[in-house]
Amino acid sequence: MHRVRPTLRVLRDDLKLSLPSAQIPLNTISHPLLDKASDQYADPDTAHERIRAIDDVVLFKVKVQRWRGAVWMDDDPDAEVPTWIVAAGTREEGSSDDFYAALGAGGKSARARYNAAHDQALTTDTYSGHLLPTRDDHDRYRLEAATRFAVRLNFTIRDLARGSLHDGHEHAADFPGFRLGIQIRADDGNETYAAIRITGSAPANLTAMILGRVPGYAARPLLVTGASSR
Repeated sequence: MHRVRPTLRVLRDDLKLSLPSAQIPLNTISHPLLDKASDQYADPDTAHERIRAIDDVVLFKVKVQRWRGAVWMDDDPDAEVPTWIVAAGTREEGSSDDFYAALGAGGKSARARYNAAHDQALTTDTYSGHLLPTRDDHDRYRLEAATRFAVRLNFTIRDLARGSLHDGHEHAADFPGFRLGIQIRADDGNETYAAIRITGSAPANLTAMILGRVPGYAARPLLVTGASSR
């Protein structure tokens, strides 16, 4: 199931949660508001309630227990992350909409600051650009993707190397955009030969990354007898 992703600001400032290592994607963090948003926005065809107090961007409501949130949906069909939580807070006792009223008031204050600092004034009542995902948010997402790739590469290379050592044949696995094949032959423990085959579009430094992960390579260099990338 697709899960809604919090921005770094929401995670640290609004939800008061610590930033985990890159091995933990932010969209997998469990929190009542994040879980509710993921359930509520799993179906793109489901109707959602817009936050009317914000008029410069389209934000939607998500509510659970005392938690309130603002969800932004990226309309770029190629967006890496389509749905974000860009603001979060709690409802005060006896009030049903204080969070959204405060969000609107904050948007008006941000608009006033923006207009004071720019020659071309905004014509909307609010400004919410500071809430939307930043370069840091997208960099964090790509770091998580790179970390997942490295972890998968580690496990896959060990499995392929183990299989090839067992029967002497090439063992291969498919990755997005390329296919990786490894063949390792050992001569009674005297010399070990490794062949790396990369077919498809792959990062330029992939061969070095792979060799660095072949078991025993760091302690006892292997002789590469064949490598191809195309």
